[in-house]
Amino acid sequence: MTPISDTTSLTPPTLRPYQRQAVARVVEHFRSGDEPAVVVLPTGSGKSLVIAELARLARGRVLVLAHVRELVEQNHAKYRAYGLEADIFSAGLGRKEAERQVVFGSVQSVVRNLEAFGAGDFTLLVIDECHRVSPEKDASYRRVIAHFRRANPRLKVLGLTATPYRLGQGFIYHRHHHGMVRGEADCFFRDCVFEQPLRLMVKQGYLAEPRRIDAAVERYDFSRLAPNSRGVFAEEDLNRVVSGHRATPTIIAEIVERARERRGVMIFAATVAHAEEILGYLPEAEAALVTGATPSRERTQIIEAFKAGQLKYLVNVAVLTTGFDAPHVDLIAILRPTESVSLYQQIVGRGLRLAPGKADCLILDYAGNPWDLYAPEVGAPRPDSDAEPVQVECPECGHANLFWGKRDGDLVIEHYGRRCQGLVDSARNRAKSTTSKPAAMEQCAFRFRFKTCERCGAENDIAARACHGCGERLVDPDDKLKQALRLKDARVLRVSGMQLAATVNGRGLPRLRVTYHDEDGITLDEWFALETPAQRRAFAAAFLRRHLRAPGTNWDPASPEAVIAGEQRLKAPDFVVGRRVGRYWQVREKLFDYTGRYRKAGSVE
Repeated sequence: MTPISDTTSLTPPTLRPYQRQAVARVVEHFRSGDEPAVVVLPTGSGKSLVIAELARLARGRVLVLAHVRELVEQNHAKYRAYGLEADIFSAGLGRKEAERQVVFGSVQSVVRNLEAFGAGDFTLLVIDECHRVSPEKDASYRRVIAHFRRANPRLKVLGLTATPYRLGQGFIYHRHHHGMVRGEADCFFRDCVFEQPLRLMVKQGYLAEPRRIDAAVERYDFSRLAPNSRGVFAEEDLNRVVSGHRATPTIIAEIVERARERRGVMIFAATVAHAEEILGYLPEAEAALVTGATPSRERTQIIEAFKAGQLKYLVNVAVLTTGFDAPHVDLIAILRPTESVSLYQQIVGRGLRLAPGKADCLILDYAGNPWDLYAPEVGAPRPDSDAEPVQVECPECGHANLFWGKRDGDLVIEHYGRRCQGLVDSARNRAKSTTSKPAAMEQCAFRFRFKTCERCGAENDIAARACHGCGERLVDPDDKLKQALRLKDARVLRVSGMQLAATVNGRGLPRLRVTYHDEDGITLDEWFALETPAQRRAFAAAFLRRHLRAPGTNWDPASPEAVIAGEQRLKAPDFVVGRRVGRYWQVREKLFDYTGRYRKAGSVE
């Protein structure tokens, strides 16, 4: 049974073009399958209206979940704007109704009262701020989903968010509709079916422009702090930086000065003690503070006064990052570190909604947060401080991957990508298909970095334990080293350097000699010929494929001298294993990207 229909007898409110496109993409996706999907819309883009339109079009029952009561209330109000009625199931709003076709609920109330939903005959489950859905199956959202899937195995699950990533996980979905892989294959959400970029929203005039200002005054230095095991900064660590900091009065004075022509100012403090100090430097009659401990009634009064313009400054500590709608806010001051780009975007998003007379929103960051609002870097962690996003074309499918890497001018000399992120037609499905349906899409199989299965030759991820081709257990690098160290005719080098030389062999023919040496000066050599196309192809397969710091890039040196000239593009292995053949040693094994228990060259025992 298809849960969503295109037809309705009611006249809906006017949707913006991108909202109509998002709705159409969701309908199309769920007509062809049941896999969980994501829609990405920036803060202030009208997710509530998209949710309302989908709920209105749905043929079956719909449950819309959010994690705070403000969002439950907002989403419910947008649906009622159609002239339709829906139930609310939220203890925070004093209502627990679950009889109508459409129910708006808080996940905390629903997960505690699943029995109140009777047969659980829902066909569509919508999750607002879906980046909060944990990978852990016993988490609240996952328990609700599992409950309703038992009643309806074909339950459609749709998530909406402005920030489709989680701290420690990266992207929350696997495939993007632009034809690329973003998150891991085991992500709960399978597809991002629509995304509206923030830059385009600003350009088209749907959101106010965020104008980031580099303040000239002294800032806080949070660079030495590290998140705790939960991925957040500990309050005691934050207080050590900000408590009584001499910069605070100067920072607040600058905020007040820059806010002279501004209407609404939100200040994000690091801790409660920090917030209280900040409040003391602001004009008393124009400022207020909201924390997690602020009583509900007092919090509501403060927020209403701020929205009405009776207060100009609203200081808060991690409580107004989602579900808070005050379009007149035109200055955001960040006086705390943000653990993730998601949190940073949520904070800045408080100031991007349009309002009469509002041209832009000033963003003042006094904490040195590194995030790029328009191009968040949320894949693998930055490998080192010099790394930057670089584009690397896949030599197999042509997809333009974005990896961490390094440049020398326009030349990408290093990148840290493992596998192509492109989506390609599944050859298996294409061959088996007897219909005109488009072939299924799967991730391109090309790997920039890999370890080879000794049984079948398949290339596997460098962290894989079993071969994806034959299922054979992959030999652990430590086992290889341990076995080699036991052999009398084997030489194991902990590589501390690699030298290239253009030389000639015994017959006077030009050759490239590659010498590996360890910390004690013991060496092993490899020799390569590059005179013919066949020799160069062999060199590329046997040497370049593994030694390039930017594997997969197009480089075809035609001579030993050309290889030496591009030596900065090459890296040495971590270990080399040689075996004695007659009077000579022959390189048999090279280990790259080693993370085992043996010490690498240059590290301490």
